[in-house]
Amino acid sequence: MFPEELLVYTNRVKVGKGKIKINFLINYGWYWDLMYAFDNSTDSKRTIENIASADIPRIDLLIRWGGRCRLSGMLPVQTVYSDIYVIDEMWPDFKPEHLFNALEFYQDQDITLGG
Repeated sequence: MFPEELLVYTNRVKVGKGKIKINFLINYGWYWDLMYAFDNSTDSKRTIENIASADIPRIDLLIRWGGRCRLSGMLPVQTVYSDIYVIDEMWPDFKPEHLFNALEFYQDQDITLGG
């Protein structure tokens, strides 16, 4: 199901000191992710570590294309304290400036993690 035109972005590339991790989620479904925990654990071991996306760490910045100001179920556990940057253009019209603008936006945020 992964779009062929996005395959060029699937290679891991270390830029600078490699301290930023970028995840592209294509055709992600929150219901599948959370139900995975119930389908693959016993009643006594239903923990957040059992979700299908458990290997994705807490997300600091979520970039949303298409002008939508909502999560739409995107990684409900990892995005609890995420800042959301909205871009009006759709993903196929991605430009490097979009990422740079999002990072500039994030630098001005007050990171409190709910505190």
